[in-house]
Amino acid sequence: MNKLAEQIATLHEPFDRTWLKAFTLVLGFVHVGLVMWEPHAYATAIGGFNVLIGPALIWAVCSSMVYGVGFTPKNWYWQLLFSPYFSIPILLFLTALHIL
Repeated sequence: MNKLAEQIATLHEPFDRTWLKAFTLVLGFVHVGLVMWEPHAYATAIGGFNVLIGPALIWAVCSSMVYGVGFTPKNWYWQLLFSPYFSIPILLFLTALHIL
């Protein structure tokens, strides 16, 4: 690994917890299940799918699956793309929108 990849891996060390990975994986599965089960009801609950929410949901779910199963990308750009620093807040935001 190069120096930048090592620095990003160091940034992700606080998120290297089994319970957090399991929580993120379950949260991603819940959102996939909600979208697959009743997409119109889910869209209504979160205020509709628009140019930002739709891709953010897909990206956050994919990223939560990569992070949740424990896969660690080698290259720095993949580490940033699948970072839990982005996916967890997006999924928590969508959860809050759905519940409230």
